[in-house]
Amino acid sequence: MDGENNMETKAEGSATMDCENSTTTEFKEVKSKKTKKRKLGEVEMESDETVAHKRPEFPPISGEKLKGGSDEMRKIPVPSHRYTPLKENWLKIFTPIVEHLQLQVRFNLKTRNVEIKTCKETQDIGALTKAADFVKAFVLGFQVEDALALIRLDELFLETFDVTDVKPLKGDHLSRAIGRIAGKGGKTKFTIENVTRTRIVLADTKVHILGSFQNIKMARTAICNLILGSPPSKVYGNIRAVASRAAERF
Repeated sequence: MDGENNMETKAEGSATMDCENSTTTEFKEVKSKKTKKRKLGEVEMESDETVAHKRPEFPPISGEKLKGGSDEMRKIPVPSHRYTPLKENWLKIFTPIVEHLQLQVRFNLKTRNVEIKTCKETQDIGALTKAADFVKAFVLGFQVEDALALIRLDELFLETFDVTDVKPLKGDHLSRAIGRIAGKGGKTKFTIENVTRTRIVLADTKVHILGSFQNIKMARTAICNLILGSPPSKVYGNIRAVASRAAERF
C-alpha cells in the first residue's frame, strides 16, 4: 500500500512539473527596450515634420528694406599718376555706373577719392560692390573695357601680389625678374594673358591679375615660375598644357 501511495505522489509531482513547464513555455509580451535618447529623437523628428508642413511663406523683400533705409557709400582713393587717365575716361566710367547700376558717383577733389553712393533708384544690392570693383580695377591700371567686365560678369575677380612675396629679390635681380615677366616688348605678358584668358598689369613690383578664379590660378603659377627663374619657353609649355586640360574638362 505504501508503495502504491509513493508511486501516486511521484506521478502527481511529475504532472505538476509538466504543468509548470508548459506555462513557462507559453509566449509572453516583451516590453520594448527603447532608450530615452531614441524616444527623444522620434519626438524631435515628429516635431520637425510638423514644423516643415507649417512653414510660413513670405514675399521677397525689396532692395530698400534690405538696405535698412539708409544710403551706403564707397570711397576709392586715386593715386596722383591716375588723375589724367581718370579725367580722360570719366564719361566711360560714369555712364555704366549711373545708367546701368543706378548709382550716384562723383570725384572728390579735396580728398582725391571717387565716391559711389546708392539712391532710391538702386535695385540690385550688389551694384555698389560691382561699381567699386570696376573703379578700383581702372585705378590699378586696367583698361576701361577690361574693367567693365567686372560689372557685366559675376565670376570675375581681382588679385594683387608683390614680386618680393614670391622671392625676396633686390636691386638688379628684382629688375631682371620683372623683365622676365614682361618679356621683350611685353611678349611674355601678352602670351600668358591670351593662353589663360586674363588681364595682367605690372606696376613697379606689384602684379595685378583680372579674371576668373581658375584662370587667375594658372596665370599666377606661370608668373611665379618666371620670378623663380624658369625660362619662358618652359613656362609657355606648362601653361598651354594646363589650359588644354582645362578646356577638355569644361
